Amino acid sequence: MDHARVPVIEALEEFRRRGDVVLGPPGHRQGRGVDPRVLEVLGEGVFASDVLSLNGLDDRRESQGVLEQAQELMADAVGAETCFFSTCGSSLSVKTAMLAVAGPGEKLLVSRNAHKSVVAGVILSGIEPVWVHPHWDERLHLAHPPEPEDVERALRENPDAKGMLLISPTDWGTCADIRGVAEVCHRHGVPLVVDEAWGAHLPFHDDLPEWGMNVGADLVVTSVHKMGSAVEQSSIFQLQGDRVDPLVLKQREDLLGTTSSSSLVYATLDGWRRQMVEQGEELLGAAIARASRLRAAAGELDGLDLMGEEVVRPGGAFELDPLVLTIDVRGLGITGFQGAEWVRAHHHVDVGSADTCRVNARLTHGDDDETERRFVEALRALVEHAGEIGRSPSVALPPPGALELETVMPPREAFFGPAEQVPVAEAVGRVAAEMASPYPPGVPVLAPGERITREALDYLTTGVQAGMLVPDVADPELTSIRVVERRAEPSGS
Repeated sequence: MDHARVPVIEALEEFRRRGDVVLGPPGHRQGRGVDPRVLEVLGEGVFASDVLSLNGLDDRRESQGVLEQAQELMADAVGAETCFFSTCGSSLSVKTAMLAVAGPGEKLLVSRNAHKSVVAGVILSGIEPVWVHPHWDERLHLAHPPEPEDVERALRENPDAKGMLLISPTDWGTCADIRGVAEVCHRHGVPLVVDEAWGAHLPFHDDLPEWGMNVGADLVVTSVHKMGSAVEQSSIFQLQGDRVDPLVLKQREDLLGTTSSSSLVYATLDGWRRQMVEQGEELLGAAIARASRLRAAAGELDGLDLMGEEVVRPGGAFELDPLVLTIDVRGLGITGFQGAEWVRAHHHVDVGSADTCRVNARLTHGDDDETERRFVEALRALVEHAGEIGRSPSVALPPPGALELETVMPPREAFFGPAEQVPVAEAVGRVAAEMASPYPPGVPVLAPGERITREALDYLTTGVQAGMLVPDVADPELTSIRVVERRAEPSGS
């Protein structure tokens, strides 16, 4: 295929050349109606490029097939058979993928280290989740992906499960054995869906971890805005084989997706694909070399502990994304929350994620010598001034297995059923009616339908006191928590 083509951008250029007068959405009329004060900040190009797909980039019959051509080029670029663009982010795309595999009341194996959007998909769909728990690293206090043996065990115990949803890479850059999990799933006759939100770059350089389409995944969801060059909310579905029907996937996407798709998202997805096909190996090779330099520089700083290849082992990671720098700061006597806030306040460097133990930075092909220099300077300054930051309240970090909570009620029933807000001290043993997801990265500690334990509450409440953000609970201060009403709880609770 001709990857010099960019059908969406070409259609946009043609729209501008024709000088069409638009008498439908968007109401700003390609910027004519926008407040000049807004244009001064955002620029005229943003609004000039915001065009309706029907009777804009294409006609109402979609005669040119602009979007279809762009999606076919994307599928070819990443080695998929079918590709769909999504303008609602992978938070919506992963829900669509789940619904394409399982329906209300049907079982789906799900990695329990999934993003809150996955749990939201479980709640909305009525799917019965079978949680496949990740491997807890007691030294690092983080979770590594489930292994093929874990999936095999879950499928034997749940032969009626419709498929498996695996998260890889994780928020901290560790990757699962996708090939091994895919082989297990296919032996049992079910598809593997991979939430590869952090993996847009993986198809385009051999020194990066394997990506789902290359190692047997049936359906892969990717957030191109995270590690690629497309704008926020850009996401793609990649599909191969016959275990997931592309027509069913498209219908599920149509059910959940917007009818007012953003041409800005489409255009930047199209342009990113061309960039990666033409220049991806060179650009990503430079990014990998930059990451190696940064890793060496950070490794020389006392008090910082970089996660590296030592985690690639049985019970750990299968692979590690070299573009992800996960840096434990406990040796400085501070939390990751404090470290992230300090480098932002004093050096205007915003890290990707932070938790009690660490900060995380992700490099892309968009980084350059200036971002490299600024990051190293910020880390050196953090080490030098860590003693001035002050001590944070201690966090009750959970022991292995403490966050593997028992699901005693369907998540949908727990979330939508009768609930009450109770003081935290009274919540142990009750059934959660809301998600509690420290953010970022946004993996729920509590999911609706799970029985609340003392260890989970201690971790959340002490975490909030130390700077953890839990924005999805009704009471972000976590003095109280939303639980299922007593009369609606399962018997024996």
